Amino acid sequence: MKLFIYHTPESTPVDKVPECAIAVDVLRATSTIATALAAGGEAVQAFSDLDQLIQVSESWPVEKRLRAGERGGAKVPDFDLGNSPLDCTPERVKGRRLFISTTNGTRTLQRVQDAKTVIAAAFINRGAVVKFVLEKQPETVWIVGSGWEGSFSLEDTACAGAIAHDLLQKTNFSADEIAGNDEVINAIALYSQWQDNLLGLFHHASHGKRLLRLECHEDLKYCSQSDTLDVLPIQKEPGVLKKY
Repeated sequence: MKLFIYHTPESTPVDKVPECAIAVDVLRATSTIATALAAGGEAVQAFSDLDQLIQVSESWPVEKRLRAGERGGAKVPDFDLGNSPLDCTPERVKGRRLFISTTNGTRTLQRVQDAKTVIAAAFINRGAVVKFVLEKQPETVWIVGSGWEGSFSLEDTACAGAIAHDLLQKTNFSADEIAGNDEVINAIALYSQWQDNLLGLFHHASHGKRLLRLECHEDLKYCSQSDTLDVLPIQKEPGVLKKY
């Protein structure tokens, strides 16, 4: 198994796809996707384009759909939800499909949707992701951070490092054997430094600061927890993720 980490979807190789792709947008798309499915959501369907989301979701009965939209950290006007995992309560999402579009995370899912296996990861479901990878032993694994509008983000790279770190802890591989690029070593080092204070790391991150300005303190606390959900969002058809 060879592991590759990419800080943004734009930094991935354009001429290939991995056997397994892991999309990461800790703040907050993949945290929201995992939470929605854990709360009983029927599926989460991701879109990069808001108009397309509205058009596709129109074919679903109103009582069976939720439109979740975020731009610049804020909720899209007239949508049911923004991009807060805390809004994805069982009372709200059970039995419904979440149609979601966010500034960064849904672009990442779109970039890797042609991989044989696509899963969504955050700190809250890191353990479920690692368990799946160890079970399936894919030959090539890409962990793709969403970043912020094409640039590096601390929290996504730290989460990628957390997954790589856990894989190393639970196998006989050395870092040199498993690392397909230098970013793997870099991400493990970042996570190792901050693993006991992930919330503190979020407060240093540019997107964490952006969310704090929007009064999303509780979102940051929630997303900084590790292994709180035993749920694995896996792509069943392009852009559609369901509970594994």
